Amino acid sequence: MNRWIRKVAVVTGASSGIGAAIAKDLAKAGMVTIGLARRVERVEQLKQDLPKEAAARLHAMKCDVSVETDIERTFQRIRDTHGGVDVLVNNAGILRSNNLLDVGTTADLRAVLDTNVTGLVLCSQWAYQSMVERKVEGHIVHINSVAGHGVPNFPKLNIYPGTKHAVTAITEVMRQEMRAAESKVKVTSISPGGVRTEIFDGYPIPDDMVLLHSEDISEAVLYVIGTPPHVQVHELTIKPIGEIF
Repeated sequence: MNRWIRKVAVVTGASSGIGAAIAKDLAKAGMVTIGLARRVERVEQLKQDLPKEAAARLHAMKCDVSVETDIERTFQRIRDTHGGVDVLVNNAGILRSNNLLDVGTTADLRAVLDTNVTGLVLCSQWAYQSMVERKVEGHIVHINSVAGHGVPNFPKLNIYPGTKHAVTAITEVMRQEMRAAESKVKVTSISPGGVRTEIFDGYPIPDDMVLLHSEDISEAVLYVIGTPPHVQVHELTIKPIGEIF
């Protein structure tokens, strides 16, 4: 991780759960860390959990990644205030609990697609442009899901598995484009099983369902970005022991 000290990391969906854990760990690892979220005050509150020096490296910016103009404005602000992006962690993701064949769920469909797929691509475009312009051998990390490699037999996941399958394909498309451009930027998909986060709030989770912790995924992010320049972890799957999927 030494090569990333004082470099700039951007984490989407940083207000809670996996994103919050990643933002805190990157700041503790010495990176200038910008946590993007709609609930920006909750990113600010994360500083209370950090040592003073790490807290000073964590910056909160309000951004809704389902809104293109928000993304454009935010990445331009990051360029103006911090010089650009060296590491991007696309963590923002949402789940709407209803059946895919239910009528009248168009707003939910669009919200999930705009956040989980379109927002991820748009943030990656801006980050990659920043890396290329500054000749930075950066890293783009997508927080994917095991639902992006199969479809769990779990009720009311709706279009969520479809969006995560898209992330799996998008990761490979990006790798191919970077290879064709002879770029040294890396792209990685990290696919956790179930994680105990707010995304499952109000969701009927069995009492005996085993779940990962947000910190398990954050440790994986530190591992993949800490690999030598010639090593690219393309896909990393993490499951809790005994998971049924």
